[in-house]
Amino acid sequence: MDYKSEIAAKLAEITGLTKEEIEGKIEIPPQLDMGDYAFPCFILAKALRKAPPVIAADLKADQRLNIDSVRAENVGPYLNFFVEKGSFAKKTIGDILSKGQDYAATNEGAGKKIVVEYSSPNIAKPFHVGHAFTTIIGNSLAKIYSMLGYDVVRMNHLGDYGTQFGKLITAYRLWGDEEKLNEAPIDELLRIYVKFHEEEKKDPGLTDSARENFRKLEEGNPEEVALWEKFRDMSLVVFDKLYKRMGMEFDNYNGESYYAKMADEVVDMLKEKNLLVESEGAQVVPLDEYNIPPCIILKSDGTTIYATRDIAAILYRYRNYHFDKNIYVVGSPQALHFKQVFSVMKKAGFDFADDCVHVGFGLVKFKNMKFSTRDGNVVLLEDLLDECVKKTYEVITENAKTRGASMSDEEMRDIAEKVGIGAVIYTYVKSGRERDIVFSWEEMLDFEGDSAPYLMYTYARTRSILRKASENGLMPDPSLADLLTGEEEYALLRALADFPDAVHKAAASYEPFMISRQIALVARNFNRFYNNSSILNADNEDLKKARLALCEAVCTVIKSGLNLLGIEEVERM
Repeated sequence: MDYKSEIAAKLAEITGLTKEEIEGKIEIPPQLDMGDYAFPCFILAKALRKAPPVIAADLKADQRLNIDSVRAENVGPYLNFFVEKGSFAKKTIGDILSKGQDYAATNEGAGKKIVVEYSSPNIAKPFHVGHAFTTIIGNSLAKIYSMLGYDVVRMNHLGDYGTQFGKLITAYRLWGDEEKLNEAPIDELLRIYVKFHEEEKKDPGLTDSARENFRKLEEGNPEEVALWEKFRDMSLVVFDKLYKRMGMEFDNYNGESYYAKMADEVVDMLKEKNLLVESEGAQVVPLDEYNIPPCIILKSDGTTIYATRDIAAILYRYRNYHFDKNIYVVGSPQALHFKQVFSVMKKAGFDFADDCVHVGFGLVKFKNMKFSTRDGNVVLLEDLLDECVKKTYEVITENAKTRGASMSDEEMRDIAEKVGIGAVIYTYVKSGRERDIVFSWEEMLDFEGDSAPYLMYTYARTRSILRKASENGLMPDPSLADLLTGEEEYALLRALADFPDAVHKAAASYEPFMISRQIALVARNFNRFYNNSSILNADNEDLKKARLALCEAVCTVIKSGLNLLGIEEVERM
């Protein structure tokens, strides 16, 4: 039985509200002793002209509310529902083990398309830890929406256009080293980019040279275009290697240069709609009715800006994908920019502007270090991954020696790679995305705290229990799960049962944190249960098999949650 659905159906019959309305209002109580589900009676107060506590008491007394294995209690303005523990355990574990990795899957997105733009690194510049925020959050959201049945288009809006390419072309001709470029393209391009800005302070003529080179690039001059393509292709090779290492892929790599070609169309469209006005030589769209500053479309020198190209990108995406939602995973400082772009689209009469969403996020910090490509002062994501993997390997090898575990060096290195990368990814998703991140090795690699290693170790420990049981001829039996009525078992089952709801909330709020928080709760509750209850030495065979089924359910949910965050599980640690 789907208890929530059954409760909603009964309440709909009594109250006259639709089942869907009630399901949307049913809550999960914050404490276990308050029940499994709660219906707030406030929403009925106006229609029934009664106080919510009176409504709750009346509903409890209604005979039509009788549901097998469910007890209702009025608690103030709430009607709380308590599911019989054995029945709840059997239903929860049965659902998880029958559905497996599809436990949280739904078809709510069937026939709907979501475009998610994320990562979007700048060509010829290093991929630093700041870029990882959009990359990790976006990748997780894409996985979450796919789990819920949406057709997801993963967009990588490359920063491959702008005056910096004029600077790079100038710098490369003056100081570029072809051999070093072929060996380590991003390093060489960063070196000459930094050098350009150092020399520009002494020689203003370099600025003019850069502008001239960019003008030639825009006009399609073969020499400048060839260099630009070379820088772009080399950068993509480096980025792709990093994406593969993190298990990520994209459906579309159209960068700013692609949409720059559509700029004239955008300008003409806005002129036809009489939306452009002149302001200090520039062409802008006033947005007073939205209480935000005007959006510049053409600068005073006639060139386009980000907004022009982003408007072109929205038009392209709607024509090609007819999206139901167009999501931009871009830093919070860009909030005004997206408000302006979406408002221009709305003012131009494109209703799908309402389906465009900016998903912002905070900053990344390493103590007092700031990130500036111009100054060459960056922490590269690849370096961070390498260092984290290295430190993880040291921990794993030391633990293996202490425990006398028999693992080959190759296996330990494979585990270190997955755990190290997982530790970095989890750092970005373990809190709300708008909070700033301050990296700490101690927290990232804490096998007992809120970290990926803790979750991955919990999964590996549980798999180890199941392997040992199998070797002794014991297999999980979900049909015996009604034996799981202890408080610690029940707390763990509640955390497992709430996982699908966490996935749904993560999608609705664009917050992978909802999932990391839920599987962290599962792991903590499992370890509490594990430390206080015997599994393989339980009182009887049936209880052993029931608890093994609980272990299997824990593995299923933790693995699913980790994968939705972009983290690969490990079978042994």
